[in-house]
Amino acid sequence: MPFLGKIGWVEVVLILAIVLIIFGPGKLPGLSRSVGQAVRNFRNAVGGKDDGEEETKVKENEDKEA
Repeated sequence: MPFLGKIGWVEVVLILAIVLIIFGPGKLPGLSRSVGQAVRNFRNAVGGKDDGEEETKVKENEDKEA
């Protein structure tokens, strides 16, 4: 993605501020957890890894938190 090379720290702070305004501070932990899981799943799919054991641990942790 060549357009990402020109994003500076000011733009990142602006994007984070907009996200905070839209979702609010209460939903940010869940949102960041979902984004992290999506990135992890994408990397596993691209890398050809199948970590079923890791996914069950994540689901067990979510069940405990709920």
